[in-house]
Amino acid sequence: MKSKRFIFIVILLISLFSLILISTTLGTVKIPIKNVLKIILYKLNLDIDISNIKASDIFIVTNIRLPRIILASLVGAILSLVGTSYQAIFKNPMADPYVMGASSGAAFGATLAISIGIGSGILGFGVTNLLAFISAMLTTVIVYNLAKVGSKISTTSILLAGIVMTAFLSSIISLMMIFNHEELGKIVTWTMGSFNGANWNQIILVTIPVLIGLIVILSFSKEMNAFVLGEENAQSLGVNIELMKKTILVISSFLAACAVSVSGIIGFVGLIVPHLFRLIFGSNHKILLPVSVLGGAIFLLICDTLARTILNGIEIPVGIITSIFGGPFFLYLLKRSKKNKLI
Repeated sequence: MKSKRFIFIVILLISLFSLILISTTLGTVKIPIKNVLKIILYKLNLDIDISNIKASDIFIVTNIRLPRIILASLVGAILSLVGTSYQAIFKNPMADPYVMGASSGAAFGATLAISIGIGSGILGFGVTNLLAFISAMLTTVIVYNLAKVGSKISTTSILLAGIVMTAFLSSIISLMMIFNHEELGKIVTWTMGSFNGANWNQIILVTIPVLIGLIVILSFSKEMNAFVLGEENAQSLGVNIELMKKTILVISSFLAACAVSVSGIIGFVGLIVPHLFRLIFGSNHKILLPVSVLGGAIFLLICDTLARTILNGIEIPVGIITSIFGGPFFLYLLKRSKKNKLI
């Protein structure tokens, strides 16, 4: 069984790297895959001759497509990891990466930045990204404290507090959109999700928390397996439930804020990918977490590639593509799961 899991992970890794190469060739300017591979290897300081490749193609690959493709993969991995973690902690298959209010908080921060009209930033992050991240984290802190009862965390209260904060901030966002109708297009585009404008600095700043978060959450995989069986069973097995919940909630919320600050709001990734792999592998988080990370990266990469290539010269917000795929697929999973009493 372990060998089969290892083989499946290897297949997912190969699929992801293959899709990265293929996606880099696609766009308004078609670039042969052999040229893409040469450019990548050259940038990795390997002795590769790229003198016969046009300078414009090299610029497109290294400064436009690769940053976008890698960032989309990272965000997909984050959303899927956070979705898997939240669904275990809340014991609720409908929990998604934005249950703590990260999406509404980020949308409020981004809308505020766009309405004010400030665009400069630092380290590759525009003010829109920075305010989105800060607002997402502040909203998460508020929701966390609202749900805290003494030293314990009520998962039910978190869900309710998240819903209330989302409704409250959404109403404020609507007001700002009414009073800033000239910026309506920018606000709507951001809230639908996009990787247009991705750069290497964003990738570096997102990769570090992803790796740390993945390591920390994976270290709790045994505890998460026990927690799924019930809090009493987990306690009898020696699991420190409150420490686990707090750690996973804090790390996951931070990761969700990182993702939404660079991508906007992208739905369904953290819902359907964990569900799909849970149907295949069950609820063993030792395997479910890593395959969900890879699956999320692959799914969002495919959706973003379609978003920028399906209409020649016109880019569709990636959140629309994920919803087109995710909505019907999630309904199918819901129907199948109810028949098999999986949720």
